[in-house]
Amino acid sequence: MYLNLLKSLNRLHPRAWDFLQLTRMDKPIGIYLLLWPTLSALWIAAKGVPSLSNLLIFTLGVILTRAGGCAINDFADRKVDGHVKRTEQRPLAAGRISGKEALAVFALLMGISFLLVLGTNATTVWLSFGALAVAACYPFMKRYTYYPQVVLGAAYSWGILMAFTAETGSLPATAWLLYIANLLWTVAFDTYYAMTDREDDLKIGVKSTAILFGDADRVIILTLQGLMLGCLLLAGARFELGGWFHIGLLVAAACFVWEFWVTRSKDPRLCFKMFLHNHWAGLAIFLGVVLDYAVR
Repeated sequence: MYLNLLKSLNRLHPRAWDFLQLTRMDKPIGIYLLLWPTLSALWIAAKGVPSLSNLLIFTLGVILTRAGGCAINDFADRKVDGHVKRTEQRPLAAGRISGKEALAVFALLMGISFLLVLGTNATTVWLSFGALAVAACYPFMKRYTYYPQVVLGAAYSWGILMAFTAETGSLPATAWLLYIANLLWTVAFDTYYAMTDREDDLKIGVKSTAILFGDADRVIILTLQGLMLGCLLLAGARFELGGWFHIGLLVAAACFVWEFWVTRSKDPRLCFKMFLHNHWAGLAIFLGVVLDYAVR
């Protein structure tokens, strides 16, 4: 139903679908992976009762910044996506959208996101500039370092810091545990994603943690996921989260073990499916946070 609704927008403009693909609105998994940890942080910062305005600001902000990030990512990859089977039909790679149009979309979406942040406070506004800088740098990192997933993790986790400043006006040291946990998780699930394209990336000279980790990829991914859960346990103790939160962590742990088992053959298609599967781990943790505060 969701995809049919998006495709119906072609009736409004013949190129609408191309721009929806550019911003990955047809593939909402990236929204989920960014939304769950951001909302979890918002709930914790607000002690279970986030303001309606901040809930709307951060939900819309996640959708818009993720869409803008996809646009700048495709701009950076416009000369290499055509050499990768999975991405060769993306609008920029296929020539249906120009580089200037992609940059305009990125600027527009980030501009609207900034207007949303103006509805918070000065500290959060200043933090938003860091978010923009990291998001703009990430797509180019795969040319220079084997750690682009770390930069993506920094970008995906920035909303956690902003959620705290938006709700409380300050940034407690414990919030950094949530930031580090999410960074570790992002590196883990995006390594599964990178394993999907590893052979093509090796041919065209693009770097990733999947290439860096080599044969130890799955073990390192599971280790990173374990460290993520460890950081969340520490954060949960500091924020006095209880049973429901820990149940959420157990469900997430089960998701991670399942992903490790399913990818034992390292089939690229299964690696991609397990990248998608991480959404359930993030959702379980978020629901655990919500329920923990709700039953108090």
